[in-house]
Amino acid sequence: MQAPVLVSNSSLSIRREPLKAFVPVEVCRSSRRRHICSCSKAAPAVQLSKAARSQVPKVSRSRITSQGFLAGPTDETPAYDALDASPWNKAIMALFRRKMVMALEEDTEAQGYDAIIGLTRKLNAKYKHPQQTQAATKRILKSLFPGWLPPAFSAMFSRPVPQVAAQLNAWVTALTCQWLMGPTKINDIELEDGQVFRRQGVLVERCRYLEESGCASICINSCKVPTQEFFQENMGLMLTMTPNYEDYSCQFSFGQAPLPQDQDDVFSIPCFQNCPSKKQHKRLDQCHGIEATQEDSVLSL
Repeated sequence: MQAPVLVSNSSLSIRREPLKAFVPVEVCRSSRRRHICSCSKAAPAVQLSKAARSQVPKVSRSRITSQGFLAGPTDETPAYDALDASPWNKAIMALFRRKMVMALEEDTEAQGYDAIIGLTRKLNAKYKHPQQTQAATKRILKSLFPGWLPPAFSAMFSRPVPQVAAQLNAWVTALTCQWLMGPTKINDIELEDGQVFRRQGVLVERCRYLEESGCASICINSCKVPTQEFFQENMGLMLTMTPNYEDYSCQFSFGQAPLPQDQDDVFSIPCFQNCPSKKQHKRLDQCHGIEATQEDSVLSL
């Protein structure tokens, strides 16, 4: 819990493709990916041409070995003692754990952050299909909020003032989710034509959740997809999350419609070399726990 998968922060030139005139095409500064802003009342999914898709960075082949994908940085894992000691973070982590236990109908003997990771692995192992895991995670996310809050936020902010809604969600995410993802910072979203949407992004510098789980399918099925869909369907706000599996950073872009799954490179990531749930299989080009849907799940708001 962005950059096309495995993208560096270097500039990438992308040719503008013809789209409907009323739909503003946006690119996150750190990723240079094309997105459609949720400021449009009926923002459709982005349909990239073959030429545009060819300019999106692919998986670094040098990191693919006979044992899988060599994910993450090579230095030591940061210490999170200060984050874990915060009473605020302890309270949020405890709430999250309770909701996971209720959904799973079982607990773990582990404590603290280890319990969150253990329960997440149980959740991913419980279901046969990735979409079932995504749906279960989305139910957990919904249970964290009072039932009236998401529709009220959508009506009061997301529809009438989407840019304000995006900024508010970026601020809340940075404030409340560092216990889960590690240090974050709010950043800007830049359009292809140079326009900038201030403070609508959140950069996770090195995702703790991804690093501790060590699993691409957990990242996709228990974080990226259900979180994007929760914000879209319940909060009325588009969100694109772009994990970088080389350095474990992740870019949140609020107000940005995600690519259709079958056009998003993150869904073709190979299984991590050190994934604790890795299965022996012949394919090295895609994690066995990831399955992209053929149709985009974006709904008109």
